[in-house]
This record gives sequence, C-alpha cells and structure tokens, in this order.
Amino acid sequence: MKNIYFLSDAHLGSRAIEHSRTHERRLVNFLDSIKHKAEAIYLLGDMFDFWYEFKLVVPKGYSRFLGKLSELTDSGVEIHYFTGNHDMWCGDYLERECGVILHRQPLTCELGGQEFYLAHGDGLDYADRNWKVRLMQAMFHSRTLRRLFSALHPRWSVEFGLEWAKHSRLKRVDGKEPPYQGEDKEGLVLYAKDYLKAHPTINYFIFGHRHIELDLMLARDNRVVILGDWINTFSYAVYDGNQLILDRFIEGGVIE
Repeated sequence: MKNIYFLSDAHLGSRAIEHSRTHERRLVNFLDSIKHKAEAIYLLGDMFDFWYEFKLVVPKGYSRFLGKLSELTDSGVEIHYFTGNHDMWCGDYLERECGVILHRQPLTCELGGQEFYLAHGDGLDYADRNWKVRLMQAMFHSRTLRRLFSALHPRWSVEFGLEWAKHSRLKRVDGKEPPYQGEDKEGLVLYAKDYLKAHPTINYFIFGHRHIELDLMLARDNRVVILGDWINTFSYAVYDGNQLILDRFIEGGVIE
C-alpha cells in the first residue's frame, strides 16, 4: 500500500499569523511533495482559521490550497476533511468543488489492518469541559444562530469571524497552546483511555486541536497521537501499513 498521511491545524487565513501567503505555500508544497506517495490524506480539522459557507458565497483566498486539494483528488488520492472548531460551518463546497470526503464526527476505520480512531478533538478534550466552553460549543452548533449569521452580509460576518479567531489566538502566550499537561491531565489522552475501555481494539487514536506533538503508548497495541500544527511545528503523521511515525516537514527536505 501507499502511505497514509495525517495533519491538522493550519489555520489558513489567520490574522494572527504573519506572511499568510508563505504559510499557505508551505502547506501546498508539502502536499505536492507527497502526491505520488499518498494513498489517502486525512486533514483533521481547523485547516482554515475561519470558514463559513453562504448559499452562493465562500470566503475569498486559499486558491493555492483548494487547487491542490482538487488536483490530488482528481489524481485519485483520497482526501478526508474533518471539521474542527474553526471550520465547523462547512457546507458542501469542499466536497462538490474539491472532491474531499467530509467528516463532521469522529471516524473509526481500518487502515492497513489496524483500527484507527480519528477526530479533530474539539468537544472530546476533557480540558474543554467547563461551562464556558460548553456554552460556546452549543452556540456554534445552534441552527438558529447559524441562520441569523447567514442573514448578515459577508462583508461583516466574515470580518467578524476572522477577528474573533485572531483575538482568540492572541490571548494565548506567544500565540501558542498550553504545553503537554502530562498523561494524567492531558484531556485528549484521558478521553482516549476512557474510550479504550469499551473499545479495546483501537490501535491508534489520532487527534488535532491541541497544537502539541505527542506520540504516547497507552498499552502494547494502543497509541494516542496528537499531530501538532502547521503554524509552529509543521508536523504530520505518516502510516505505511506497518508503522506510524510523527514527523516534521522541512522545506527542501526528503519526505518519506
């Protein structure tokens, strides 16, 4: 089998990231470098810093990224796109125009004889289970609020979304997520451990969301991987049918 790749959290279009075009080109260069080696690519959410689809309008920009997705799917590479907390309001544009397979919920699937649990991680992370985060998640998933938001002109609504996302990132120290909290406190690790009790056949849990790199053995045949991001680490996981490796993309380097 060819390789299967996993990456997340590029936050394209973020106003908190300098040199946004260079940022997008780096991601596109990576996708181009693996196009002949990839059987499938799983994008585990928050590839855009803010994405909202109106009936006849999508946000401007991202032409290089969207074009590369279309090129890959046209050539037979499966692209699986998971919605995250920054791009949960995807409609059918990415499916219809770019040929991706859209996932709005976690996915359990078999790849190369191993069982994978794939998710962005928002809503699963035990660290997110305070009332403020739950209220925000309920608001973002509200159909009523979505209809009201759609009634606004994109000039204001997209501007609001991009500024909201920018201020959310700038509130963090150096714009980064909190570091790894340890096996007994890291929210997605705790979730994986609990889920594993009822689903012991899961070999790999792979998450985005946290913006940290983690490859942790839970038991002899069970691992949890958090993918890092494409803002600071440019990290990804690759599975060749025998082993899964967490790695980083270096411009001009050799991609396995």
